[in-house]
Amino acid sequence: MRSFEENLRLYAQLTIKEGLGLAVDQELILSAEIDQRPFVHLLVEEAYRAGAKNVEVLWKDPEVIKTRLRDGSDAAVAYAPTWLYDGITQAHKDGAARLGVASSDPQMLAGLSPERISISSTAASRATKATSELVSGFAINWCIVGAASVDWASRVFPDLSATEGVTKLWEKIFMASRILEEDPLAAWATHCETLESKVVYLNGLKLAALHFTGPGTDLTVGLVEGHEWAGGRGYSKNGIRCSPNIPTEEVFTMPHRANVNGVVSSTMPLSLRGQMVDKIRAEFKDGVAVIVTAGVGQSAFENLINTDDGARRLGEVALVPNSCKVGQTGTLFLNTLYDENAACHIAMGASYSENLTGIDDMTDEEKLERGANDSLIHVDWMIGSDQIDIDGILGDGSRVPLMKSGEWV
Repeated sequence: MRSFEENLRLYAQLTIKEGLGLAVDQELILSAEIDQRPFVHLLVEEAYRAGAKNVEVLWKDPEVIKTRLRDGSDAAVAYAPTWLYDGITQAHKDGAARLGVASSDPQMLAGLSPERISISSTAASRATKATSELVSGFAINWCIVGAASVDWASRVFPDLSATEGVTKLWEKIFMASRILEEDPLAAWATHCETLESKVVYLNGLKLAALHFTGPGTDLTVGLVEGHEWAGGRGYSKNGIRCSPNIPTEEVFTMPHRANVNGVVSSTMPLSLRGQMVDKIRAEFKDGVAVIVTAGVGQSAFENLINTDDGARRLGEVALVPNSCKVGQTGTLFLNTLYDENAACHIAMGASYSENLTGIDDMTDEEKLERGANDSLIHVDWMIGSDQIDIDGILGDGSRVPLMKSGEWV
């Protein structure tokens, strides 16, 4: 068995080589919380070994964020430093890659005003829209990975000591990312090839819609004409192959913004802007979530879907088998990067341009007419379980069973 330090080094190598595919002489913008210095130092080292020209680390301090939301004036809460985000956008336009390390406490902002959190999040979304469009449009190679922290581990494993919890969370992260395999990089490549074969199969079906059925769910998700499935690795528009998520178990595509109907219920809690939301039930009519309730975090979810006109519509639908590697960990991570890769999910908000053929040549009006959705937000929530069945609906109305009891048919 390898030591923790050896596994952490392999995780950093996987992130830089397979996650980012970082190119020689490419810049990297890396964002992480301040308690992740040891892991970030490994990432920076591996990036320079891969030939990086510059690695710029943007540190985040949860206490600074909480203090502003709690003690700042209304003007402070509504302010976003556009000078900072404009600089980041320019760096990406100049070719810089992007790496995010997710490690925050799922309930970091619990007890603070949901309204102030919403105001701050919306301001930040407006200020970062240009950067978000570059990332979601796959203009650059990018990746997001997880890292265990004391606060996160205490939520996932509340009965363990701080040290035991962090150790166990790292074990689950390594398992989900295939670091515990004999050759993690080869295992990752093989896994991505499996996802890519599923993408080829689904694209060949040329589905018109997906139909989800199960407890609390009877939802038909129309797909845009000319949609493309994606998953695993892909080539960004700068020609670099990367894996945007580590771990990744999903294949996903673009719903039609005006052709989603029925009811759907969440199957996992959602950590949303540092607050917990659970037991979501949404009723869709002609693409719009007309009635939405949540047993926990109702105001937080309402604030989210009231962000703009596109926030009540879907921008993504993704299929994930229950038996996937993340599911095999038997862990509710309370972190969307992991939980969305353990269950089928949908996303409120903006579409991903990689899911529609020819979208780069369309005007904004043409994109909407084709069924793509535009919004400041893109938030996934989980709707899959071992009680959910999914049929693909073809153009002639006939059906192809895709998943039964949460597994591929």
